Amino acid sequence: MARSGYEFFLDKCMLPITPSKLEIKINNANKTLTLINEGEINILKSAGLTDIEFSCGIPQVQYPFAVYKDGFREADYFLNCFESLKNSRKPFQFIVCRSLPGNRKLFGTNIKVTLEDYKLTEDAKDGFDITVKIKLKQWRDYGPKTVNVIMSELGARAAVEPQRETSTSPEPEQPASYTVVKGDCLWNIAKKFYGSGSKYTVIYDANRDIVGGNPNRIYPGQVLTIPAA
Repeated sequence: MARSGYEFFLDKCMLPITPSKLEIKINNANKTLTLINEGEINILKSAGLTDIEFSCGIPQVQYPFAVYKDGFREADYFLNCFESLKNSRKPFQFIVCRSLPGNRKLFGTNIKVTLEDYKLTEDAKDGFDITVKIKLKQWRDYGPKTVNVIMSELGARAAVEPQRETSTSPEPEQPASYTVVKGDCLWNIAKKFYGSGSKYTVIYDANRDIVGGNPNRIYPGQVLTIPAA
């Protein structure tokens, strides 16, 4: 049974029935070594990529407990979304919004992931409804680093320049406004104005009185304030 106050998003696709169970595993990348006469030691490293697993029900008919962002959709709509996410070979945002009665927010999950695999199960006891088991893996942006060779009297030394996140749009120097159109989400709006979708919270915090308690529910025609950089 779906839990009220939980909403799951795979990119822009909101699941109609909230999964009853969510598993998030933060993987270990530490390495254990055995030293002569000293026993084992543990080499601490940064955490590995996070694994996410859950199963969700995709109904063929409209149930009173199912929630749809833009009106009822049959199962093939969601199956097409899953197929598109898998075949696009691109990462996307996995978002879970959690709130208590009275719309008081709990902690949220917002992580860039890839769709590793998904499994469809049809069971006679579920009628025509489908159960989908989904496995996601955290995505980390990566790319080549620049090495600057510095010449001096003491010889040459190399300085590695860390990779910088590229921005496709300059951050606004003055507050601006933006009118929401169909298909918009705060992640994409933040990417448009700040060059990074992860700054969506800046826009959300400035427009809580308009958006309400759920940052994933914005509607065409709403006029949002875009704070200055």
